[in-house]
Amino acid sequence: MIHDFYRAQDLPMVGAQVFIEPGQTDKQVKRWFAAMKECGMKVCRIRMFEAYSKAPDGSWDFFLFDRAFDAAQANDIQVFATIFPDVEGNGIGGFKFPVDDEHEAAIDRFTEALVSHFKNHPALRGWVLINEPGVEGVLPDEPYTRARFAEWKEAHPNPAFTPEGYPNLVTFDKERFLLEYNTWYLARIAEHIRKVDPGHELHVNNHQIFKNIAEYDFPSWRQFLTSLGASAHPSWHFGYFDRRRYTVAMSANCEIIRSGAGDLPWWITELQGGNNTYSAFNAFCPTPSEIAKWLWTGIGQGTKGVIFWSLNPRGVGGEAGEWSLLDMQGELSGRAVAARDSAIALKKNSDLFSSALPAESLISILYTRESLWAEKQVQLGDLSDPLYEGRHEGGVMKSVAAMYDILMENGVKATIGEMSEYNWDEDSYAGLCIILPGQVCIPRRYYDNIRDFVKKGGKLIVEGLSFYYDEYMQNVFGGDFELSDVLGGRIREIYCDKGDRKIRIGGLKMWVHLWDAELLNDASGESLRIIHNKYGRGTVTWVPSMIGLGAIRTGHRRVFSKFMMQELRPITEALPMMFRRRRSGIAVQYLKCDEGYITVVSSSARHRRKVRFLTDMKVRRLIYTISPDGVPGKAKNRKVKVHAGATVVAFWR
Repeated sequence: MIHDFYRAQDLPMVGAQVFIEPGQTDKQVKRWFAAMKECGMKVCRIRMFEAYSKAPDGSWDFFLFDRAFDAAQANDIQVFATIFPDVEGNGIGGFKFPVDDEHEAAIDRFTEALVSHFKNHPALRGWVLINEPGVEGVLPDEPYTRARFAEWKEAHPNPAFTPEGYPNLVTFDKERFLLEYNTWYLARIAEHIRKVDPGHELHVNNHQIFKNIAEYDFPSWRQFLTSLGASAHPSWHFGYFDRRRYTVAMSANCEIIRSGAGDLPWWITELQGGNNTYSAFNAFCPTPSEIAKWLWTGIGQGTKGVIFWSLNPRGVGGEAGEWSLLDMQGELSGRAVAARDSAIALKKNSDLFSSALPAESLISILYTRESLWAEKQVQLGDLSDPLYEGRHEGGVMKSVAAMYDILMENGVKATIGEMSEYNWDEDSYAGLCIILPGQVCIPRRYYDNIRDFVKKGGKLIVEGLSFYYDEYMQNVFGGDFELSDVLGGRIREIYCDKGDRKIRIGGLKMWVHLWDAELLNDASGESLRIIHNKYGRGTVTWVPSMIGLGAIRTGHRRVFSKFMMQELRPITEALPMMFRRRRSGIAVQYLKCDEGYITVVSSSARHRRKVRFLTDMKVRRLIYTISPDGVPGKAKNRKVKVHAGATVVAFWR
């Protein structure tokens, strides 16, 4: 059913949230959907507020949403309807779990009434189960959650001692419960909808991915969803990054969702479309070039669609007058024009995009949710000193992003995924690489997988304090480290010193952040800062210093880049395309289509860049270009010229 549903839609869709609320006129609503059609948009999302449809007698009057659905149908636009029960204070983010059993029953009644009313409307595409699940690891202190947590703890007793005989002092009960709790409640909503409407899509959009990722069990969600989505608002969700790195953050966000989706289609369900004045952590107004850059980043990652938040601004509340693609007079802004021109380019090049899929990556950057749990567990109050950035909350994912960033500057794309999402069942891993950047807590259940990966020919790169803890937060480096034969040695000593400094690692002077470590090479007995080890048919590089975040923090990326390209050379030689040399501030996405490749090259550099590709192919078509200075980018032969802040999309054959 899933694949049949998507077979009819062969191009990535561009759309927007239409915010429906009392006080709007027929003329306004009709104008908004007409504007969407003018922009080539084929899909929208509507929050189905119970608060705006509940009658005094307890019944529901869906007039506001009937009008919007009819306007969508008149303009050939499909609707993702977000179930939005009435909860106190839910005007922006919405609820995550019921407050008590009575509230749960009320949500069920509203959901049944809503789904029954709209399930036969021609404009309905699917249901968004809940808006932005995820509570940043904080369990709601409410009767409903407290009761289920108590039941869970009774069913999941903790052993008094670890398998190695140490006292079991850190159980991660709340974290493990929340992981299952999110899955259980989403599955419950899905089951409730399916009883009434078995035929439409079921979707959910995750948010604040770099913080909430530890409570998302995506492989389990695949059992009841037909597509997976993400909210990706740079001003709201990318607090670990400055504005010049928002494209890297967007690309990494997409990689995480794509990995989590597995074989399911995935969407950018919310993408920032307009200005923030008061309603964001880092308020700013995106430029048309940024709008296009983020949209094409998603397209280059294989998204089935990008839905901007939002087409029109809400009239009242915390986001009043903000986020909109349209201007204050309801006309197309420069941002809307950028979205429109992108949709036109997609349609014009449908012969290419109808068969396009993300190019296969040979390099996987893996994280573990337990690393985020452990990182949070060891925080000591408000440690905001930037000289200790690597040990604050967020250090784990910043290390992932640092590694991803430096590879992309070389035109080398890596995937990002949770360790449980990797395919550990291959007969051979020759030509593949796994990178573990700063993953401080790796459960022992993955040790055999990692051993098998290297033994069967894989390349493993271990950076920072990866493996420091197991799932019980037991330090594994003391005594007999179980993977010492695979990694080629053991930790002798770890030195922590705040800030950044330059040290010599393997013949190169590199900047490291916080940690320097002394390794004991099992073969030679030497004390080293890096070990290269051969195990089975594979190889391992182990650098227990934080070289990724050190390079990003200091801006001294060149030597770290050289080191990584040396380590990856046998693998990168098999890539169909990469940069001839590192180009700072440049991001790239690759799509494979029937006749060749599509590249999305975007710049956050301050000056024009000329990017030369190492490939046997040549540019055959310039698909799309946008630049803040209005000067179009160029793509010819094996070169792409991209201006500061610009995006260039090209077809290679």
